[in-house]
Amino acid sequence: MDARILDRLRCPVCGEPLAEATAGTARALRCPRRHSFDIARQGYVNLLAGRAPHAGDSAEMVAARADFLAAGHYDSIAAALAAAAIPYADRAGRPYPLVVDAGAGTGRYLAAVLAALADAVGLALDVSKPALRRAARAHPRAAAALADTWQRLPLADASTTVLLNVFAPRNGAEFHRVLDPAGALLVVTPAEDHLVELVDPLDLLRVDPAKADRVAGSLGGHFTEEPATVHRARLALTRTEVATLVGMGPSAWHTDPTRLAERIAALPEPVDVTLAFRLGVHRPR
Repeated sequence: MDARILDRLRCPVCGEPLAEATAGTARALRCPRRHSFDIARQGYVNLLAGRAPHAGDSAEMVAARADFLAAGHYDSIAAALAAAAIPYADRAGRPYPLVVDAGAGTGRYLAAVLAALADAVGLALDVSKPALRRAARAHPRAAAALADTWQRLPLADASTTVLLNVFAPRNGAEFHRVLDPAGALLVVTPAEDHLVELVDPLDLLRVDPAKADRVAGSLGGHFTEEPATVHRARLALTRTEVATLVGMGPSAWHTDPTRLAERIAALPEPVDVTLAFRLGVHRPR
């Protein structure tokens, strides 16, 4: 693991610094109190302090997301995050910025931000092992760790320059603890018209109209939000890509696969879909 990333990590059990240890072919991170965390063959480190509350996205969901993102359909999200991160990269006064993606999935958004910040290193956090296998290879200056973002994050206080949160749960208190006072939390959530053309034909979950208010409520005690921006793009998708898009999102947990396939087959092709997302920039109080 890059020593610059390791320097910012902390033991999730006791909060002590971590160092890399090797025993034969096995590698691990270990703290002075001898709490030990295995580094998987696929490159990510398991920094859970106990059992994960759930397994996160399945291998099938992760594969669907990787295929869809690789086709460039959500590149506007990556570009918006990179542009928003640049002004904060040099504000923290540290020798190098650390970018952390909480709920990173495959690590594609983290990689895009790192590509825009030549001196930065990155850490992908997720509870899904299939996602972390990909995130560990997302960028040469990135590492990946299995971590429950609802629990204490395995990071030092004020260690993070830019914190990404894209379509993922938010832990306001922990985000505030690990973020440098001069840094920023970048939150991407779906706008109300996100994928609106698919909701009724495919019986998908609707975006909560109060989503922005709920995000503000979960973060307001710790952060001040700067004026948010809403971004929209038009996607022309094949039926196969529509199936992939549904498979990588929350509706995958709530939709009957057979009925969904029938409904997708009835769609005219290409399928015109609206990508609509809100990017909020939150500064620590």
